[in-house]
Amino acid sequence: MAEWLVKVSDGLEATDRQWPFMAYGTDWLAFAHLVIAIVFIGPVRDPVKNIWVVEFGMIACLAIIPLALICGSIRGIPWFWRMIDCSFGVFGIIPLA
Repeated sequence: MAEWLVKVSDGLEATDRQWPFMAYGTDWLAFAHLVIAIVFIGPVRDPVKNIWVVEFGMIACLAIIPLALICGSIRGIPWFWRMIDCSFGVFGIIPLA
């Protein structure tokens, strides 16, 4: 685990040194998470009217698993980390079901 964290840290430092504009993508990623979270206010207020949001969330949870397994393998992400990524889908679907 420590070896993987050092590798990630080295990659982030090298990327920031050579291509600092790449960090802008993480700003957009954070923004997307906030927007998706705002959408889920609808089902809290009126679950029946906003069932599509719940279904969307369930589909997203299921889609995490093949993405983590396929792309994680292609990108060389360690197996244990891919399992952590898959757990977001497994545990995320529980409150939606």
